[in-house]
Amino acid sequence: MLNLATLLESSVKSVPNKDALIMGDSRLTYAQLNGAANQLANALTEAGIGRGDRVAIMLPNVPYFPLCYYGILKTGATVVPLNVLLKGREVAYHLDDSAAKLLIAFEMFAEDAARGVEASEHCDQLWLCTADPAAASPLDGVKTLGQALHGKAPTFDMAQTMADNTAVILYTSGTTGQPKGAELTHFNMFFNALYSADRLMQGGRDDVLMAVLPLFHSFGQTCVMNLGLYIGGTITMLPRFEPDKALAIMARDGVTVFAGVPTMYWALLNSPAKDQFIETISKTLRLCVSGGSAIAVELMRQFEAAFGVTILEGYGLSETSPVATFNTSAEERKAGSIGKAIWGTDVRIVDENDDPLPANERGEIVIRGHNVMKGYLGRPDATAEAMRNDWFHTGDIGYADEDGFIFIVDRKKDMILRGGFNVYPREIEEVLMTHPDVSLVAVLGVPDDKLGEEVKAIVVPTPQATVTEDELIQWAKEQMAAYKYPRYVEFRDEMPMTATGKILKRELG
Repeated sequence: MLNLATLLESSVKSVPNKDALIMGDSRLTYAQLNGAANQLANALTEAGIGRGDRVAIMLPNVPYFPLCYYGILKTGATVVPLNVLLKGREVAYHLDDSAAKLLIAFEMFAEDAARGVEASEHCDQLWLCTADPAAASPLDGVKTLGQALHGKAPTFDMAQTMADNTAVILYTSGTTGQPKGAELTHFNMFFNALYSADRLMQGGRDDVLMAVLPLFHSFGQTCVMNLGLYIGGTITMLPRFEPDKALAIMARDGVTVFAGVPTMYWALLNSPAKDQFIETISKTLRLCVSGGSAIAVELMRQFEAAFGVTILEGYGLSETSPVATFNTSAEERKAGSIGKAIWGTDVRIVDENDDPLPANERGEIVIRGHNVMKGYLGRPDATAEAMRNDWFHTGDIGYADEDGFIFIVDRKKDMILRGGFNVYPREIEEVLMTHPDVSLVAVLGVPDDKLGEEVKAIVVPTPQATVTEDELIQWAKEQMAAYKYPRYVEFRDEMPMTATGKILKRELG
């Protein structure tokens, strides 16, 4: 038996009075965090939530996130973290696809959360987290988390789940653009955090980790939150990444481990506040971790020289909990490489027939091991396609050198990687096609110095169209999450086509 919430409960026994979380001037000890999570578990039980149920959370990087995450797990229920940028209809889709019974959302997302619950066929409960736990609900008739926790006992007998029970459902988009829920087990998530802490980052109780990666994403969830609480460290939280604020917090709290995507390193390096804080930061910062997308070797070199710290790059996906490969501090890394397969897993480069390729030949990266998901929730065909021949097929193209170091060459066909987020063109195209002035659309990625890629839509308007390019961008902004909508729209009279009627996107770039 294994429950992922054991990460928190074990540290409570060892360091009950140590700071677990820092948020501005507020601090929560391990005992306080665990007590609040227990109160939530009691409230959920009273609301009819239990083993095997699913509870969605729509929370930024605030103490409510780990409180709710572990409180849900303690009941034996499954956590469904939602991207906080989702709009109402997107929220409804995730609630229905996961069959979540309850959504817990932060007050700033109250309207989209309420619209999602109202449109959902399965979810009929919404609790709102207010910055002030004693504050009234921002929506009439909607319970606050403060009200739900009021009077609940700070003790709870944690459910003894099986190691292969689903702990978390992380949503990821496939080639169809339809979000799919990757089912990660208690063992998947527990061992990935444990291994990352002990073997990759060599973390300890003196570490202070910076939580700027979204905790609803697998990278931040495993490599910051679960890892940090497992080692008995302290996590300092920033709800929204802003480089000046991040630098000030790193200096103030003595951050020792920073995990981020390449654009964050670029922003920190180019922040006007860097010179003010860099000397203080360099005294405590011992390790940086990069993932989400490939970091440019030159950016890595410049950051390391400025901050006097090593950046270790890794690779993974939501479906692999996420860590699959890593450069470690115990072995000389290769800049530009995503490292080697972590212990207990295999990573291969294969051809179109799934036959392994020799060193330095490019092919698809496939993975098997303890980190691979159970499958996609309710999608046996998609699971079978991804898990062909007992290997998880990433769709990413790479190669391995003679020493076993993996290098990524390309990404999934047509996928856009915008600031660490996977953006799938078809999903955006389907939304844009609902606009009455759009006749045909193709979405693609264009190079961007800051984000890696930006989203661009090539549109053939209808003959009667009156919408402008800027108006279409604004309309799209209201229809989908902020990381998805196109920042560029270009009108054209026609699209280049293949003989079979497919749009030739490579001729649109």
